[in-house]
Amino acid sequence: MSAYFYSFRNCMLALLLFAIATPSFAQKGKSALTVRLINLESTTKEPFRYNATLNNASGQTKIYELHAQLPEGWNALFRAEGSQVAGIRMDSGRTMDLSIEISTGPQTKPGKYTIPVTAVSYNDTLRADLQAVVKGSYALELTTPSGRLSDDVTEGRKKQITLTVRNTGTLPLNGIELQTQAPVGWSGTFEPSRIERLDAGQSQDITATLSVPDKTVAGDYVTNFTARNNDATSTATFRMTVKTSLLSGWIGILVILLSLGIIYYLIRKYGRR
Repeated sequence: MSAYFYSFRNCMLALLLFAIATPSFAQKGKSALTVRLINLESTTKEPFRYNATLNNASGQTKIYELHAQLPEGWNALFRAEGSQVAGIRMDSGRTMDLSIEISTGPQTKPGKYTIPVTAVSYNDTLRADLQAVVKGSYALELTTPSGRLSDDVTEGRKKQITLTVRNTGTLPLNGIELQTQAPVGWSGTFEPSRIERLDAGQSQDITATLSVPDKTVAGDYVTNFTARNNDATSTATFRMTVKTSLLSGWIGILVILLSLGIIYYLIRKYGRR
């Protein structure tokens, strides 16, 4: 009886050891998509770059399609071995490094976003959840409603120009001041001359008035308009073409005619001597 007892005990021990070892073996042979650093921080101007590893331990060759579930306006790129890819063919037992680049939309609000990334084959889905922490950013743009940065003016007169101040960042801008850098003798004013607050994505039109002094030589002149506060600055370079007034033109013609008349008189009077 003791021999049967010891034999039965050995069989049970063997079965127990097999049962314990089997899950561990299965776990080692499981395919996986892993990411070394899943939580990254960046602004909307810089992409999030993750380094991932895809392991095919299924025992057969597979084709994995790569996907990312993104918020509206975001974009994702997958790269393997230096090339942009949308899917990968992998032999059994092979491991491949992946680069995942995620770009946010320009008006994305600051916050923490979870992005599921999957590698999908015909009978298996591997998943990794990425975390993108979007930090607030300051950005300012100064332009015109049409985008045109040139105009003309008559010397001795004033010219009104409509400028657009736009908050292209994700954080509000406070205390925006308007300044001008014009040619010598010129002057510039703004209405209003200060924007107290401009929220992200909003814009406001400003009227700039340039005063051109009398007797300014006709030609092209450059004026720089600047919008700035403690966090952001933007400058628009505006080209102004100065034209002479009609009165100045007639005066010039009269001076020329008068000069010709005097020369003709002198020739008639002294030419025969």
